[in-house]
Amino acid sequence: MLRVAVLLSALLLGPLLAFAQSAPDAAPDASRSRELVRMVRQDCGSCHGMRLTGGLGPALTREALAEFPLDSLAAVIFHGRPGTPMPPWKAMLSEPEARWIAVRLQQGFPEEVVKTP
Repeated sequence: MLRVAVLLSALLLGPLLAFAQSAPDAAPDASRSRELVRMVRQDCGSCHGMRLTGGLGPALTREALAEFPLDSLAAVIFHGRPGTPMPPWKAMLSEPEARWIAVRLQQGFPEEVVKTP
């Protein structure tokens, strides 16, 4: 029984620990940063609310995420949450970009800058 518990723990925690160790704090360039802000505001906002204050998914505000470990937030963004509507975004993001989003969410996510002609 103990062996099964240890194996399950390794299977569940292994990807999270590997993610935490492999995700350096590299900032995307200005153009990619704008794309990521737009993606979070539009795509994530479709479930988490356009102001990220909650909707079908939980709020993603600075206050709501204050107690969550940064590495866990980044892993959820990148890998999703199996068995829930939260999809993995690894097809559209790198691990460092997922971490960049997680950091910005904990700081209070920036507004999308819309250029007007």
